[in-house]
Amino acid sequence: MSFLNSLPYELFVGLRYTRAKRRNHFISFISMTSMVGIALGVAALIVVLSVMNGFQQELRTRILGVASHLQITGPDNQLSDWQFIAARVKDQPHVQAAAPYIMAQGMLSYGQAVQGAIVRGVLPAEEDRVAEIGAHMRAGQLSDLRAGEFGIVLGAELAQSLGVLIGDKVVLLAPQGQFTPTGIVPRIKQFRVLGLFQIGMYEYDAGLALIHMEDAAVLYRMADKVSGLRLKLDDLFRAPLLSARLTDQLSDFGRYYVSDWTQQHANFFRAVQMEKRVMFIILTLIVAVAAFNIVSTLVMAVTDKRADIAIMRTFGASPRSIMQIFIVQGALIGMIGTVIGALAGIVVALNIDVIVPAIERMFNIQFLAKDVYYISDLPSQLLWSDVGMIVMLSFALSLLATLYPSRKAAKMNPAEALRYE
Repeated sequence: MSFLNSLPYELFVGLRYTRAKRRNHFISFISMTSMVGIALGVAALIVVLSVMNGFQQELRTRILGVASHLQITGPDNQLSDWQFIAARVKDQPHVQAAAPYIMAQGMLSYGQAVQGAIVRGVLPAEEDRVAEIGAHMRAGQLSDLRAGEFGIVLGAELAQSLGVLIGDKVVLLAPQGQFTPTGIVPRIKQFRVLGLFQIGMYEYDAGLALIHMEDAAVLYRMADKVSGLRLKLDDLFRAPLLSARLTDQLSDFGRYYVSDWTQQHANFFRAVQMEKRVMFIILTLIVAVAAFNIVSTLVMAVTDKRADIAIMRTFGASPRSIMQIFIVQGALIGMIGTVIGALAGIVVALNIDVIVPAIERMFNIQFLAKDVYYISDLPSQLLWSDVGMIVMLSFALSLLATLYPSRKAAKMNPAEALRYE
């Protein structure tokens, strides 16, 4: 009790009003509704943003498991001195590995089935250092690709479309034909299927085929040239900065074009980020509606405490002090709701991999069917920066909602308030 007595009387009275059992139970009901609404809104915001962060991270991981952090090409998408460029870039900070590749289009056929595909010629040992395809092999290994044996590794969806299995032979048609007396004839080569991979992104699983780089050079007549170099960094978010630096450094040796993953997949990641922002705005409205219920609570509390306000004004309380009393009362409602919501949201976000399967088992449903979605589990990544921003926003809205009722209380005339008492 001595601690409470040491508090400023505005804070003490505000806390007392909040804790007191009101004669008007409707005010208590509105106050509780506001608190619950704020808690639900804050919890929903934290959980939804965590899930969207998880999806964004999962998609980025899957895309960059096949694509590259940085890519270097030359004029006409060809590099003739790729060994020299590879030696130069490997000395750069944050560059972990570099791998050459040959990229071309092709047509794969097996029996009556025909499918277009992107054909990538790779060096298996080097490719494993810049991509994660080897970790997503469903059958066979990337190291099974050997120069001169004309083996091929297909995406699982592409193999299913063609109807091929391990050991089957597919025909690869290169669009760059050769001139003959009868006209242009496409180059055709038979490849044996050595492996299948499944990244979890339809774009790659249904449209990418890997062959050895030397076999690709023979088929597409690249000689000792390659299409470019793929780089892996220790921090993928440094890619734009390193891309600009390499562009300046390589300009001294000729015409080279450096692009990073943020440019190659800009539209996709921009769409994901935009969706996250829209969801944040929509869910913030829930918090705002609940926070502005505090206005109703305090307006009725001011009416209910007219006599108390008049007595305090008579004993010398300033309008500013009266205003602070009701600000404390409204802020406490907002703070309790925000804290409860934040704790609930954090618990759910950190345990969503347990909660969602439990709900699916309980009601015998599946939110993300495995035969429809490649990401069948709800990923979650809790960012404390998001939690801090949500908590501050919720508390700020709660304080904003207290301004009108508290100003109304401060302007109350003591004589008018006590006339009918």
